[in-house]
Amino acid sequence: MSKRKDLRRKAIRAFVLVTMKPGTSEEIVRSRRIKGVKMANSVLGRYDAVVVIEATGLNELKKIIYEMIEQHPNVVHTETLISIFHPPE
Repeated sequence: MSKRKDLRRKAIRAFVLVTMKPGTSEEIVRSRRIKGVKMANSVLGRYDAVVVIEATGLNELKKIIYEMIEQHPNVVHTETLISIFHPPE
């Protein structure tokens, strides 16, 4: 007998690419203390930080991204990539 996974209960994972005002990328990295933020790292390149978020649904994801990241005073731009595949655990 095979076990079927309930895909409706699977978390949504999103990668948020963040552009910050110069010299402020460490501020958004502190967002890893926010519920749902699994990882936040400063990076070199086109973006200043990458934030990985897991949420139970799109409403929760929207709330985390909009209220906690986009409303940050030093965030200039965000680009959100929503994962459509999670490797098996």
